[in-house]
Amino acid sequence: MAQLPTLQQLTYFVAAVEHGSFVAAAEATHVAQPSLSEQVRRLEHTLGVTLFVRTNRRLQLTEAGRALLPAAQRTLADATALTESARHVRELSGGTVSFGTFSSAHLYLLTALIGDFRARYPGVLTRVVGLNSSEVAAQVRTGELEAGLVQLPVDDRGLDVGPTVLTDSVVYVSTDGDRTREPVTVQQLADAPLILSEARWGAEDPLRRMLTDRARAAGVELRPQIEVEFQTAAVELASHGLGDSLVSYLVTRWSGYPGRLHWVRLEPPVHERFAFITRTGGVLSPATRVFMDLAHTHIRALQRAADGGPARG
Repeated sequence: MAQLPTLQQLTYFVAAVEHGSFVAAAEATHVAQPSLSEQVRRLEHTLGVTLFVRTNRRLQLTEAGRALLPAAQRTLADATALTESARHVRELSGGTVSFGTFSSAHLYLLTALIGDFRARYPGVLTRVVGLNSSEVAAQVRTGELEAGLVQLPVDDRGLDVGPTVLTDSVVYVSTDGDRTREPVTVQQLADAPLILSEARWGAEDPLRRMLTDRARAAGVELRPQIEVEFQTAAVELASHGLGDSLVSYLVTRWSGYPGRLHWVRLEPPVHERFAFITRTGGVLSPATRVFMDLAHTHIRALQRAADGGPARG
């Protein structure tokens, strides 16, 4: 196996660049100058290049040295971040998690996630607000929440939106098996006895926005017969035959999902994408940062379940 540069060698190399001489770099890093010079020579030997042109007045970087410098700085920054992350976990014995989620997360994510977190960090207070993604985004933007897991798209002004961490599919649910024999089109949705959740948010809800755009493109209009606030209420009403509803596929795997409710995918499929958000320029507390790290682990398991989901036609 080829020998790799050490963090110490990269640290001394960057210090020499920043201070202009081995003597000044050694003083700044609190080591003897011969030791620092020797580590830089070993770095050059490992890489097979000359990094400095040594003059009587000031060190000059070679072309190879200039090419190495940004990578060395990034490596040292990553190592520092890794150390800080480990320290946060090691020292996490207090504080408060301040986090927001989309409303149906409690059906298939939050119980396992919060239970796992509490088992690991019993001294940390946990405040997880389950709201519509639009409101989570607004509260993260104003600093009322430190971070959130939201369904995209949201208004991203003043927010840092991370990459998609979970992709799920929307399915049509009904107690009538005849209505779920074939994938459901938007034209059929327009004629269906729909029960939709997120009543307070209406057009601001990401799923409503996607479906409204699809219906408009098809020249039809979606007009739910019943609107309620929570997805659990929509599922319960649908299970009593009062209409049909739309839910995330992962909701059908919820332990409380009524067995008499059949489901089928939409045609073409409607995918929901979820991502973490933080406030631009905001600083996460150690508690919230560790909670998010643990959430990633649980979400990866959910994604495996979602990937094996609505292939039903």
